[in-house]
Amino acid sequence: MRGIGSIGWRRLCGIAVCSVSLLLASPVPARAEPNVPVPPNELISDDGEGRLSAADRDLVVKVRLAGLWEIPAGQMAQQKSQDPRIREIGREIAAQHQVLDALDRAAAKKLGIVVPKTPNSDQQGWLAEMRDAEGAEFDEIYIDRLRAAHGKIFPAIGTVRATTRNDTVRKLAQQANQFVVTHMTLLESSGIVDFAALPTAPNPAAAPSSAAATAARQLAGANQTATSTTNLPVVLLALATGLGMGVFATLRMAGKRRRPHYGRR
Repeated sequence: MRGIGSIGWRRLCGIAVCSVSLLLASPVPARAEPNVPVPPNELISDDGEGRLSAADRDLVVKVRLAGLWEIPAGQMAQQKSQDPRIREIGREIAAQHQVLDALDRAAAKKLGIVVPKTPNSDQQGWLAEMRDAEGAEFDEIYIDRLRAAHGKIFPAIGTVRATTRNDTVRKLAQQANQFVVTHMTLLESSGIVDFAALPTAPNPAAAPSSAAATAARQLAGANQTATSTTNLPVVLLALATGLGMGVFATLRMAGKRRRPHYGRR
């Protein structure tokens, strides 16, 4: 301790400050949080077995499209942004999309799905916006467009993961979900995302649950039974009255036929 002079202390403090700055500037490597499970993707087979649905095919195409525009967008972020955090986010997302794109193309080849080679018209428009923007305007466009795109594909991935019959699509959907959640988190770490401007989720369906529907049917049946039971005496009384009147009329007619006719003496 005595051997370190004032200059030495200043150097050590400078090194410490630089180290902390570098840690804050770069994204923290993904690690499992304590007690938070990591999906065991190795337990999902990848044999291309199972019927493909239209939603399955659509997801494979959409994952490919995502890479076709988010990789060049990330490359632009590294070149055009003046914010080191945005440059790092762009670098990380572009690199991860290259990995996801390779997984998607392998799945498409195995399943015989033709995937696009160029971004669609919307994606090309977003890239054009970024090319025309500079500085803080570029940062806002980059973060906003990517965060919105990830928010749209996120529920589609969940639906396919939960419903697909095909094991290769199931595995791809699970992998894509992990990439998308990571990218959303990175984009949000920029501090630019306006959460209040995000689209509002639709209200839950008003249809009753199966248990509630069953209870409603049982209640309706009970009411119908109760109504039938309440009306039963009235129905029986009406039937008895009609039957009595019929018997009375029959006996009266029979009496008239049997009455003797007396001639005059």
